[in-house]
Amino acid sequence: MTRVTLAGMSGWARRDFVRAAAAAAAAVVARPGGAAGNPRSGFAGTVCLFSKHLPDLDAALLGRAVKALGFGGVDLTVRPGGHVPPERAAPDLPRFLAALRDEGLEVPMITTAIVSASEATARPILETAGRHRVPFFKPGYYRYRFADVRQEIAAAAADLRGLAALGAECGIALGYHNHAGYIGGPVWDLAPAIDGLDPRWAGYYFDVRHATAEGGAGGWRSALDLAAPRLKMVAIKDFFWEKAASGWRQRNCPLGLGMVDWKTFCAALARAAFAGPVSLHLEYEIAGGSAAARQDATLAAAARDLAFLKARLAEAYGAAS
Repeated sequence: MTRVTLAGMSGWARRDFVRAAAAAAAAVVARPGGAAGNPRSGFAGTVCLFSKHLPDLDAALLGRAVKALGFGGVDLTVRPGGHVPPERAAPDLPRFLAALRDEGLEVPMITTAIVSASEATARPILETAGRHRVPFFKPGYYRYRFADVRQEIAAAAADLRGLAALGAECGIALGYHNHAGYIGGPVWDLAPAIDGLDPRWAGYYFDVRHATAEGGAGGWRSALDLAAPRLKMVAIKDFFWEKAASGWRQRNCPLGLGMVDWKTFCAALARAAFAGPVSLHLEYEIAGGSAAARQDATLAAAARDLAFLKARLAEAYGAAS
């Protein structure tokens, strides 16, 4: 029997497949009396899919697939290996944004690898994004060398201040991502620098998965409390610790199967009246014997995790009237 893949389908067939995947995922997640699968909740922000996970789709196909799944927007990669190469931002980003918006999607944030305003691609990316009404950007990461951590944090803070100033000049706000293992992962080390910046143009892109990995039971909650007044965007993913032959390691997993306390986290977002974009990530392993098979499986995984996320947001924020 021949297997029909997303890559081999017509546009309408792809839409039918994605709608079916979304419906099936919602049915799996839904529980009697629950709100899973209900796309209408009191959360007013835009739920985005991180475009990294569908690297082979062009703008039109990406927009159709993401829209059919039930997302409201795209977190678009504008970085090496991303949907828009950094050196092509000025000519290519406007066309990509227009194609996604033509499908009825928002692009409230872009993900970049920029760490300094002096980089050749920094100004073209931020000027183009700001001119085309993208409100937020995620910069790249600053690495610990573990030689002199205080000095390393000070250097990162200086670069971050320059990048935030460039973003403000271009009309796009910086949200710093707390990624475990990097400077800013614990939130506290870069907080003094971010506190000194204009809150209109600099804040946090909070990642509860990485905050849980860095802070355990209570650390993620204090980190979120610290970030909440300047919360720009939120990353959605899950993980657990597992014992391997080489020692303990972090294993990414579908939402709800890991260590993130989603009920407490979403309730905290609601108390903070957060209404910015959230970006769903599928960082766990997705099987597939071919690129097309992995693409199909990725769409099904995105639908399943989206249904889970919408259920948790509806519980925390209340259903829309």
